[in-house]
Amino acid sequence: MRIVIFGPPGAGKGTQGVRLAEALDIKHLATGDMLRAEVAAGSELGNLAKQYMDRGDLVPDDVIIGMIRSQLTGGDGMILDGFPRTIAQAQALDEALDGASLPLDSAVYFNVDRDELVVRLLKRASELDRSDDTAETINHRMDVYEEQTAPVLDYYRSAGKVTEIDGTGTMDEVFQRLLQAVQESS
Repeated sequence: MRIVIFGPPGAGKGTQGVRLAEALDIKHLATGDMLRAEVAAGSELGNLAKQYMDRGDLVPDDVIIGMIRSQLTGGDGMILDGFPRTIAQAQALDEALDGASLPLDSAVYFNVDRDELVVRLLKRASELDRSDDTAETINHRMDVYEEQTAPVLDYYRSAGKVTEIDGTGTMDEVFQRLLQAVQESS
């Protein structure tokens, strides 16, 4: 099973993606975590990515696509969290998956109100000391999401791949909705 978890920053993709991967016993690929690990390691990719991340901008497609392609091995399944974020990334993912005869099964969209997202991200910033979660950066990331990433939702809708869930409520409530949605779409 290959699933894209999709939604705006702070929608719960990372938290729920980890839980879903454990429940389904499949790989969880979170581009944000992968990039933050590169930044922490001080790698060339990390230093390049940090410049974009600190501004709240998306890391360029070619960097992200290359990073993800290297992870698309085996047919055991995966959850992609934070990827794709642009139409070009979605198309590149489809090409890579089709080339490996591993089609995407579902794109699960977390629907959460923007005001709720800002509250969540500010809370996360204080709890986890995330330098990329300042009030200014959060608002910029929301704008970037609306301009560059939200169109990916239509891309997957036109392919009949989208399952939408309400991303508000307790973590357990959201997880139950997510698990049910994935089970129904498979």
